[in-house]
Amino acid sequence: MAKTTENATGTLGKAIEVLDIIASSAEPLRFTDVLKLSDQPRGTLHRQISNLIEEGLISVNRDNSYGLGLRLLQFASKAWASNQFRTIAEPHLQKLHEQTGETVHLGVLRGTEVIYLDKVESRQSVRMYSQIGNTAPAYCTGVGKAALSALPDDELDVRLAQVEFRCFTPNTLLDAKTLSAEIRQIRLEGNAYDREEHEAGICCVAAPIHSYNRHFIAGVSVTGPAYRITPDILQSWAGITRAAAGAIMANMATQLSPKM
Repeated sequence: MAKTTENATGTLGKAIEVLDIIASSAEPLRFTDVLKLSDQPRGTLHRQISNLIEEGLISVNRDNSYGLGLRLLQFASKAWASNQFRTIAEPHLQKLHEQTGETVHLGVLRGTEVIYLDKVESRQSVRMYSQIGNTAPAYCTGVGKAALSALPDDELDVRLAQVEFRCFTPNTLLDAKTLSAEIRQIRLEGNAYDREEHEAGICCVAAPIHSYNRHFIAGVSVTGPAYRITPDILQSWAGITRAAAGAIMANMATQLSPKM
């Protein structure tokens, strides 16, 4: 990769910004599109993109738009194979799936979003937004609200102040005060619920997962279609979801602490 006189940390941050812009777009972007979405000067952005193309992290399409490079798939594959948390959680996710027959999600909190790390598909054919590697707003997903409930109060206040509320369905929570009150209830009960808040027709129950020092925050959930998942069924899943989260945390404490 060509060397620059920029600070190394700044250079890395700018490169990640470019990758994030390209990865987040629903449509392929050309240079002028990325320039509009980036804070970088034209010359700096041109160097960043040239370097990323050279390293195989960005690909160039026939119409001169950009896509993510195949080298990122290599990185992702290696990261996925070595993810100890996913390995620890996997048998508990499978057990939860066997107990319910529905889709099970594992998500980790990053900022105000959750990243789906693993998913065990329902035995039924149901279309859902979630895919491994996708992100979703924490404030309107069960796994996200469960994760938020595990944060210390001061950190929770910071995250809630950063949330950009968006209405996905008529049931979506749209203000920090209401969300904060719900999180207090989640802490008391040990379970979070998504009652068609992120996707119409989809409900779930979730429980928080965290490391002993709460430096690592995640959640596990069971999800299904609203027409099939009654309030009584959601309530019946609450205990086994908490049990799965507890088992994962116990294994984490044995195998990973104090690394997390």
